[in-house]
Amino acid sequence: MNKIERALISVTDKSGIVEFAKELSDLGIEIISTGGTAKVLREGGVPVKDISELTGFPEILGGRVKTLHPFVHAGILFKREDKDHLETIQKMGIKPIDLVVVNLYAFGKVVEEKGDLDQAIENIDIGGPTLLRASAKNFKYVTVVVDPADYPLVLEEIKKYGNTTERTRFELAKKVFQLVSNYDQMIYQYLSTFKF
Repeated sequence: MNKIERALISVTDKSGIVEFAKELSDLGIEIISTGGTAKVLREGGVPVKDISELTGFPEILGGRVKTLHPFVHAGILFKREDKDHLETIQKMGIKPIDLVVVNLYAFGKVVEEKGDLDQAIENIDIGGPTLLRASAKNFKYVTVVVDPADYPLVLEEIKKYGNTTERTRFELAKKVFQLVSNYDQMIYQYLSTFKF
């Protein structure tokens, strides 16, 4: 089992994230982050690399496009034991992303607070579900965390083994697909209240 070397953190729910990221950093794990999350981590004293440093491309369109980049998704999706995959990422200078910590834009909260349709649309997360699905698909190699309640278990296993166990990665991956499914269902139900 390879050691976790690099984590991508981009969260709406920032509870416990600074403490979690500090512990990861203390374990020698490089932290990559986006916009508001990177700001919170820096203010908390966590060394952070901006996602644009990884991709060589700035966040654009008011944050609509941040993580949708081959350097991010290939870093997550490549099979660590596949010779062709390894040759490709080495040739292209793509670094592995071994841990993905993401939770989604608060679409439900905006709707509950009676935001209008335009506000709701802006809170439909695109990059988040894409990161989550990619990481969960590649759970054999990548740990994906959507719930701050899982931070202690993940830290405990990394401290013990240098990585999480495959069983934990599988359970966390299932959690992702449940979350994304519920998220899409919530969006569908909201949009179904409108007639055009």
